[in-house]
Amino acid sequence: MRQLGKSGLEVSAIGLGCMGLSFGYGPATDKQEGIRLIRRAYELGVNFFDSAEAYGPFTNEELLGEAVQSFRDEVVLATKFGFKGGNSTAGLDSRPENIRAVAEASLKRLKTDRIDLFYQHRVDPNVPIEDVAGTVKELIAEGKVKYFGLSEAGVQSIRRAHAILPVAALQSEYSLWWREPEHEIFPTIEELGIGFVPFSPLGKGFLTGAINSNTQFDKTDFRNIVPRFNEDNRKANQVVVDKVAEFAKKKNSSSAQVALAWVLAQKPWIVPIPGTTKIHRLEENLKAGQLTLSNDDLDEIERAFSQIEIQGARYPQHLQSRVDR
Repeated sequence: MRQLGKSGLEVSAIGLGCMGLSFGYGPATDKQEGIRLIRRAYELGVNFFDSAEAYGPFTNEELLGEAVQSFRDEVVLATKFGFKGGNSTAGLDSRPENIRAVAEASLKRLKTDRIDLFYQHRVDPNVPIEDVAGTVKELIAEGKVKYFGLSEAGVQSIRRAHAILPVAALQSEYSLWWREPEHEIFPTIEELGIGFVPFSPLGKGFLTGAINSNTQFDKTDFRNIVPRFNEDNRKANQVVVDKVAEFAKKKNSSSAQVALAWVLAQKPWIVPIPGTTKIHRLEENLKAGQLTLSNDDLDEIERAFSQIEIQGARYPQHLQSRVDR
């Protein structure tokens, strides 16, 4: 178990990102398969499940709500607001009335009376962050939400929101091949006592070694529009995968386990949320919690990666403007 900063929110050291079961990486998983995977995660000690109204839209929350019904009080459910009509391609909407409407709809879909962790999915430049934090503060007072989170927010937004309502967790991308949060975000959230929840800790699957320059993604797969995943960049970035695999072999582990253990080793208040649609991958990922990397191991990884320049942006230009505010 780990504490998300100083919020008092305790969760399993590795959570489950549920997005890919419904959205983003090709066709949605069969509902019963998804339920089975979520329940297996719980059996294996996961108590932290991440969703959003935009995943589907809406179907992911329904799936999660159904899956955890019999053990709802033993788990922490996180979901998000902040897009128009719950559609991640329709633009941002963090107006107070929309936050309230999303909270009510998410409670129904999750079949619960409270949202444990309610994130703003992306900072909305048209709504002062103070109004966003103030609205969530009211929802907390009403007992509908327990903790407040931000996703992909920049330092100024984090500070301004935290001054109104303590931010329990920041969720942003972080992995061996996207380390930008270390520069400004980590010092800020450490100072403020905010936990960190990295999404894509396996580099959207790339660090596992399951993807190479010949991989064909489904036409609905988000990675088709990500510059880092175009064929030339995948070829150029293969050196990253090879390096992780080489290290994993020495540790008698998988590449995914090394990538997750590395994330866990960075700070005690980091809780990654790898996603998967396969139970054997889930089981493999969770074993990363038993892999301890020594200071020598971490130094070795650091040295190896300091000589590699990752190729390609992590988002297409039109989406990059939404993040890091």
